[in-house]
Amino acid sequence: MSTSTIAIHLPDGSVREVPAGTTPLEIANSISPRLASASVVARITPVTAATAGDAADSAKKEESAEAAPAEAAMYAAEDKTAPRLVDLATPLNDNVKLELVTEKDPEALKVIRHSAAHVLATAVLELFPETKLGHGPATDSGFFYDFYRDKPFTPDDLAAIEKKMAEVVARDEKFVREYEPREEALQEFARDGDFMKTHFVTRFTEPGSQVSFYRNGKFVDFCRGPHVPSTGRVKAVKVTSLAGAYWLGDEKNPQLQRIYGTAFFSKKEMDEHFARLEEAAKRDHRVLGKQLDLFSIQEVAGAGLIFWHPKGGIIRKLMEDWMRDECLRRGYQMVFTPHVMRRDLWRISGHEGFYAGNMYTPMELDDAEYRLKPMNCPGHILIYKNSPKSYRDLPQRYAELGNVYRYERSGTMHGLLRVRGFTQDDAHIFCTPQQIEDEMDGCIDFAEAVLKTFGFAEYRVELSAHDPNKPGEFVGKQEDWIRAEAALDRVLTRRGLTFKRIPGEGAFYGPKIDFKLVDVLGRLWQLSTVQFDFNLPARFELEYVGEDGERHQPVMVHRALFGSVERFFGVLIEHYAGAFPLWLAPIQIGLVPISERHAAYAGKVEAELKAAGFRVESDLRNEKMNAKIRDFANQKTPYILVFGDKEQEAGAVSVRTRGKGDQGSMPLSDFLLKAKAIAETKSTEL
Repeated sequence: MSTSTIAIHLPDGSVREVPAGTTPLEIANSISPRLASASVVARITPVTAATAGDAADSAKKEESAEAAPAEAAMYAAEDKTAPRLVDLATPLNDNVKLELVTEKDPEALKVIRHSAAHVLATAVLELFPETKLGHGPATDSGFFYDFYRDKPFTPDDLAAIEKKMAEVVARDEKFVREYEPREEALQEFARDGDFMKTHFVTRFTEPGSQVSFYRNGKFVDFCRGPHVPSTGRVKAVKVTSLAGAYWLGDEKNPQLQRIYGTAFFSKKEMDEHFARLEEAAKRDHRVLGKQLDLFSIQEVAGAGLIFWHPKGGIIRKLMEDWMRDECLRRGYQMVFTPHVMRRDLWRISGHEGFYAGNMYTPMELDDAEYRLKPMNCPGHILIYKNSPKSYRDLPQRYAELGNVYRYERSGTMHGLLRVRGFTQDDAHIFCTPQQIEDEMDGCIDFAEAVLKTFGFAEYRVELSAHDPNKPGEFVGKQEDWIRAEAALDRVLTRRGLTFKRIPGEGAFYGPKIDFKLVDVLGRLWQLSTVQFDFNLPARFELEYVGEDGERHQPVMVHRALFGSVERFFGVLIEHYAGAFPLWLAPIQIGLVPISERHAAYAGKVEAELKAAGFRVESDLRNEKMNAKIRDFANQKTPYILVFGDKEQEAGAVSVRTRGKGDQGSMPLSDFLLKAKAIAETKSTEL
């Protein structure tokens, strides 16, 4: 093969020899003009002797590329040894595997949203040329761009920006990648007062290197790309909101204006997106929490601190009772640990060094400095260490619904989903290396039971590993990480679970398995996690006496299946839109006597239902029947029982079922049998 010819490996297994410098777009056109028109970007994977036939290795590298942080993905130098997305106009000069990415590929949506962010920045500079640019990454729901400008943007400004964006799209300007020497770029940004761009270039490029820019029309932005071929491909785009954001997340830095937007490949997709947002707004747990009187956050007490009201407290009790009972059934022992512990303990555990930014500042007392606990694990370790252990004693499984406290910056809290004080359904398992896979398997089985019981049929699994290129972010030996990740891989594979491997996302002390449940709106929620830890047993010098009579170090598993009771409850509220299944509903049955003369019968019905274990509320107000029914319905009560003379005489009730309306009259005994069957099986059908 001539040195001016390269081999392009296509997904169908064929190989095309083309001149070096051929672009993906030219290859797409040679296959099919329709394919070329449908393509957004290209995905290329280097072909070498080591990787040409190794599909599994290629998949892992793709996952690594997908997991890159947003800023690094936008600005950092390309890793030419890993799969990556490139513009259709990129000249190909090496042998590669080539995939043409169309709108059907999930990564294509992020590309068009990143391009839409450039369209937004173009419009802002054309309307407000004094503005300084930050950065504009794609997000899961759209994109944003940070701007620095003395004068705040107004709603009218946002409308004008969106109109100008439509003009930029209509101009169909090509996205062209250009390069400039780093020193020249820094000089130009410094001259123009672009302090944010200066920061990004300094951070993400090396001295003497060429800096990547993208141009569309007169607009130029520091960026690694890739982008769609032209602004005309951004066919459905909308500005959605405006918020403040401190530069680099530091309150001491200038405050930026962050404009949010979203983009799709068609107006239909965008309309469906906003319909989902409208439905999500109806399910907002903060709104429903107030409407249903479940919880509150009191300003006088502080942000991110949850007050559970009686109705929310009932649901919390049901959640915690189920979790405790299940823990005991599965061989866990319940423990309790203090809320504050000496700072020295957190130094031993490593949290003082690796997690201090998320902890509350130390409290200096008369005997030592103390910290509020952000995690329960050191406390459980001290319980394990309190008495000698033999291999016959292992595994030791300690479970605690423990309150922990983590410092979240002002403005980052979000209802129940991100708080400063929460209850973690924490457990730690101490076992021999030979037991670890069985214990991990048990944890995964437990996690699946949690999701099934509380009504989540769909979930996704991720294996978060270490990044060997960032050794300072992870403790322990490389061989320990490899061994631990292989064990988790085997457990997931043995259970037949499809999972995604994500390098660099492991906990600092070990790899982990995360379960992301999918709610009724298709949204992903990070809740259950199972983590392997070979670090803390070493730090605390944990031991057990093995069969050989020698002392050995146990391995440790962290697991939290609700994640936190608060967050799980918030997700439950939104998943069910506050209409909890019968077994979880704070008030399961509402009683509506038609008139005052039926109050005695209401008392009899209530007593019988409560004796059967139901949570019941009678409305004995001097109100019309329909008003009482409406009030119970607004509280999303599963059953409303109405009764008058006819029902009283027959020992019956007229049943109204949530979501189904009037079900007619039936004997109270028959209703009891039906309702008990639904509640006792924890059915999510009602």
